[in-house]
Amino acid sequence: MLFAGLHGTLEVRQSEGGETRLRGAFPYQRETVLYDGGGRSGQARREIIASRAFSRRVSDPDADIHLLAAHDFDRPLASRGAGTLTLTDDEDALRFEARVGADMAGVSWVADALGALRSGLVRGLSPGFRVPDASGAEDVRSDAQGLLRTVRKADLFEISAVTVPAYESAQIEARSWQPDQQNTSDLGFDPRARWRL
Repeated sequence: MLFAGLHGTLEVRQSEGGETRLRGAFPYQRETVLYDGGGRSGQARREIIASRAFSRRVSDPDADIHLLAAHDFDRPLASRGAGTLTLTDDEDALRFEARVGADMAGVSWVADALGALRSGLVRGLSPGFRVPDASGAEDVRSDAQGLLRTVRKADLFEISAVTVPAYESAQIEARSWQPDQQNTSDLGFDPRARWRL
C-alpha cells in the first residue's frame, strides 16, 4: 500500500457531549518531491495525485474506508462501515468528516491521537492507497528534474493523521472548539508551521 500526504488539513472540534469531530481535506493536483535524488540512483522522484483519483472506492457506498492513527489498522478512529466517516470527492480535494464518539474517549490510542492532534504534534494528513494495474491508472515521465508520476486512479483504503507524512508539504491543523466560533469553512494552513525533513 502506498501512503501520500500533501497540503492536507484537519480540524478538530469537541462538542459538549464529548463527541469529537474531525474535518479534513487532501487537495489534488499538487506536485511533491518524494525523493530528491541524493542517493545512489541520483534521479529525483516526484508525484501528483490527479483530481478524483480516489473516486472509484469513494463513490462505492459499500467500500469501507477508515480514518486511522499513523496508517495503523489496529488504531482506527472512524470508518464508513461504522457510519462515523463521511467522504466527499470533488475536483479540488478529497474531503472528510469523522465523528469520534464520547464512548471512544477512554480508548488509549484514541486519546493519544486526539491529544497529539490538539497539541499540534501530529500535523500530517496521508491517504493509504493502491494503484491498480489498469491502463491509464498512472503515467510516469522523465524530465530534467527527474521522474514524475501522475496517479490518475487509485483504490483508497484509509486516510491517516501522521506526524511526518510521505509528502514533505503535508500538514494538519488542529483547532480548539469554541461555542461562539462557528466558521468551519476555513481549512487553510500556515506554511510557516510545516514540518521540514
